[in-house]
Amino acid sequence: MNTKTIEDKVERKEAKRVARKKAPAKAKRAAGVNRGDNKKKVKKMVKGQTRKR
Repeated sequence: MNTKTIEDKVERKEAKRVARKKAPAKAKRAAGVNRGDNKKKVKKMVKGQTRKR
């Protein structure tokens, strides 16, 4: 939603809130899909080593 034309902060927030209510509900995240801290970490490489492919 583009709210650049609305100058008043309260009016802009109200417009966004209404748009959020109208929007369809987001689908649930699939089972087994981790996010954030639960994701598998990539180890930092040491200088001078080549990455195994």
